[in-house]
Amino acid sequence: MAKGRAGGGRGGRPRRDAPTRRTAKPKGSPPAGKATAGRQQRTPKPSPGPAPAPPGSEPAGPFRLGAIPGATPGKWIDTWHERMPRTALELVALAVADQRRALVEGEVDAALVRLPIDKDGLNVIPLYDEVPVVVCARDSHLTVAEELDAADLDGEVLIVPLDDVLGVEIAGTVRPAFAAPADTAEAIATVAAGVGIVVVPMSLARLHQRKDTEYRPLHGGPASTVALAWVPDRTTAEVDSFVGIVRGRTANSSR
Repeated sequence: MAKGRAGGGRGGRPRRDAPTRRTAKPKGSPPAGKATAGRQQRTPKPSPGPAPAPPGSEPAGPFRLGAIPGATPGKWIDTWHERMPRTALELVALAVADQRRALVEGEVDAALVRLPIDKDGLNVIPLYDEVPVVVCARDSHLTVAEELDAADLDGEVLIVPLDDVLGVEIAGTVRPAFAAPADTAEAIATVAAGVGIVVVPMSLARLHQRKDTEYRPLHGGPASTVALAWVPDRTTAEVDSFVGIVRGRTANSSR
């Protein structure tokens, strides 16, 4: 009588299970041991921003620089932006009549002023002198010359605006029969209409230049000096830095 098979193998040994059929992994599946698609991905950390400025290095500005009409502080302002990039500079337009008051009352930290100015309580550094010029109509006979003398203006109507900065008086010229213009711009507009001449610093002639006017240097005329002024009792680090720039100090030089 045949013996029954235990577990289906010889000698009662159990049979080995059939090998498990492996299925192909879909493309893009992560390798074994790696995070699966269902696992929450880590969010990349944001890159750190610029390091905070150390205490006490924050700019104290803005530095307020006053400037009278015709002043040309461009090159100094450019140097300021290179050396003081964290401190803003505000350019404040000043009328010559208000230049001292703006300084004394603290409306500006320093100012490019036109001399003369009452220097009491101020530090003043003369910077440059401006050549006086005669502004006339474009079709005036005065434009024939490259430079004019006082004698060339004999018989001309000399217009002096209320904001005149030269105080010029020229022998042989004629006073106008009308009221003085309120400012230089109005005076030059009157000249453009063919009435009279006006004598101003060259920078003002350029500032108010028109297509219907010309200007010529006035030989022997009064020059106008532009200066830097500030109140010594309010000499901040910013004021000292600007004074150094105007005086031509390098970034590494001492006072």
